[in-house]
Amino acid sequence: MTGFGSCTSETERLSVSVELRAVNNRYLKVSQRLPDALSCFETRIEQLIRQRIARGAVQVSLRVRFPRSVSGFAIDTDTLQEYRRQLAALPDQAADQVTVSDLLPLPGVVVESELTADAVDSFWPDVETAVRKSLDQFEHFRQTEGRQMQNDLQLQCRTIAEQVDAVAALAPQVVAEYRTKLLERLQNAVAESGVSVSESDLIREVAVYADRCDINEEITRLRSHLQQFESFLNADQSQGRKLEFLGQEMFREINTIGSKTGNVAIAHRVVDMKAAIERIREILQNVE
Repeated sequence: MTGFGSCTSETERLSVSVELRAVNNRYLKVSQRLPDALSCFETRIEQLIRQRIARGAVQVSLRVRFPRSVSGFAIDTDTLQEYRRQLAALPDQAADQVTVSDLLPLPGVVVESELTADAVDSFWPDVETAVRKSLDQFEHFRQTEGRQMQNDLQLQCRTIAEQVDAVAALAPQVVAEYRTKLLERLQNAVAESGVSVSESDLIREVAVYADRCDINEEITRLRSHLQQFESFLNADQSQGRKLEFLGQEMFREINTIGSKTGNVAIAHRVVDMKAAIERIREILQNVE
């Protein structure tokens, strides 16, 4: 959701400079800095932006240079005549030597002409063109950045997929290791206390543990999430919110795998997958 775009458009009617900047934000927030004379364009400019941008804190800066024909300076003849009348009433004959150019710097003699509503409205086509060109450059900037983020996201997904395959290969060892450790403990206990333990009791205990630490469902769902994540990455339109949701679901499955199994090797794989998910979260903050 970061981005930058700028455009300067000069015509006989108007010179317009537009600059767009965006930073990460969960929703779309548009702030504008416009000349007072063009403040009436705020709604139109925001509509243009909302048509092209879905998320981010977007700041629009617009500068204009008006043609002299519509925005210049005019002499207030009434004020000028009042100054001359007061000077003529002075007894000092030096007042006769005062010229018009001497009076121009006095307050109120020269005033800035105001733009009419029709004149302001006639500027909109030039402003719209500049805003649209800035948005084009803004989108090009984001597309370039988006391709880099897509490559990074795909790399993280491959990392998770590799670790999932490793975990799936290690999963059967968890039950076998538990059975071996349980059998050793029982043998020691039997040797010390003389109590006998049937084979059925051992099988039942191992079966209960195998059911409790079974992670096949989590692995299946995690792989499914990865496939769907990849499909969203390759979609024609941005799927930022869906990718965020899938990232949350993947983290949940990975966390469950880590909590169900006490295997050290699997725990190391889980840490690697969580690190990849955290990187995905960071990237998705900047995806529309």
